[in-house]
Amino acid sequence: MPTTLDTGNTAWLMASTAMVLLMTPGLAFFYGGMVKTKHVLVMLKMSFVCLAVVTLLWLAIGYSLAFGKDVGGAGLIGTPSHWMMHDIGMTSLWGSTGIPTVIFSCFQMAFAIITVALISGSIAGRATMRGWVWFAVVWTLLVYVPLAHWVFAPDGWVTAHLGALDFAGGMPVEINSGAAGLAVAIVVRKRKDFERETIRPHNLPLVVIGLALLWFGWFGFNAGSALQTGGTAPMAFFNTQLAAAGAMVGWLLIEKWKLGHVEMLGVAGAAVAGMVAITPSCGEISPVGALAVGFVAGVVCAFAINFKYKMGYDDTLDVVGVHGFGGIVGTVAIGLFATVQMSGKKGLFYGGGLDLLWRQVVGVVVCAAFSFGMTWLIAKAIEKTVGFRADEEYEHVPGQEEELAYDDETIAEIRARLAQARVPVAVGAGAGGGAADGDSALSAAADHQLLADLREVLERREQEK
Repeated sequence: MPTTLDTGNTAWLMASTAMVLLMTPGLAFFYGGMVKTKHVLVMLKMSFVCLAVVTLLWLAIGYSLAFGKDVGGAGLIGTPSHWMMHDIGMTSLWGSTGIPTVIFSCFQMAFAIITVALISGSIAGRATMRGWVWFAVVWTLLVYVPLAHWVFAPDGWVTAHLGALDFAGGMPVEINSGAAGLAVAIVVRKRKDFERETIRPHNLPLVVIGLALLWFGWFGFNAGSALQTGGTAPMAFFNTQLAAAGAMVGWLLIEKWKLGHVEMLGVAGAAVAGMVAITPSCGEISPVGALAVGFVAGVVCAFAINFKYKMGYDDTLDVVGVHGFGGIVGTVAIGLFATVQMSGKKGLFYGGGLDLLWRQVVGVVVCAAFSFGMTWLIAKAIEKTVGFRADEEYEHVPGQEEELAYDDETIAEIRARLAQARVPVAVGAGAGGGAADGDSALSAAADHQLLADLREVLERREQEK
């Protein structure tokens, strides 16, 4: 192990960390553009709250449990000896690449943040902020941290005991968020209009801006996982782009066949599916393999996003269909396409037989089962205690104001705009309040769309009450 700082590797990891941290605001825009107007601010907050909450948890104990010395040699969890970064100073280096431990920790923290934020898409528009914050705290410590230790720590169970490969987080990030998204969507329950109304993005340019930030950050996510500027990093970078392109071809062929045309939302979803799939395999397979993985992922995810209608779970923004199924495709594909030059192991298509393939499958099944089971228990506990589902049936505790992840901010914004326009409106203050004496005043308002928005909110509350 080097005893001196490697400035080149350190500079690259610092840049990669900044790129990955940018992915969470990018995800906020991506999700925010896909939901209805009334839910935009809540989706932004659900992502940004992860930047604060997970950062604090990571500093306090998360890093130590994920990357501390393994407890008991089973590869399941690390020791808390590095809580609050104890015994880690400016000269502490990680691994054999001469990178400061604090930068490695920050890089891995960015992974934890984006993983939690991804799950918000499965319950968009129907979760309380209070429940979401509690979920982010508990889920990070009980689900993400153990899985990060299993896969990313050198003495973790998946890496050291099972012998499966995962270059940049197919299991702890992609499959984990997909399985968790499925569990929390089941607990929070589906929307009343789930099967009757398909959510159309209110702002496609915002979705594309989010996609651009995600795409940019993904190069740091994947190539940065090499922890060095040489070796597999350049190939991981190239493979990321190839997989995104391959997925766009596969997904859009299916979309053209099914719908007769190609939609921009499909283009965005396809690119994400390709980058999801290549995440675990970007440093393990050849460029040809990356293109194939991306294409297959595009086809699989194009079909998978409709499984929710057949199975009856409300995965609002297709976290399960894209991240869950895309992660499975990419992780299992290592057992097929791994090359000696890239990973040191051979996949089935390169003469390696089934040895690596079965290890990949076991890793997928165990990680997905652990994530789903633990997430279901956590979400159930939150639903029974502080409340998770935001709807009119939720019973508020007297004296406590609960910010609902649906339309409270919309109402406040409408009222503020009406007041600014000096439009006298008499609107009840509580949920389900009506505009008993305000119709004549509202009809005189210049902003007819504002009137429609206000009426929609109030009428829906009356109907659901």
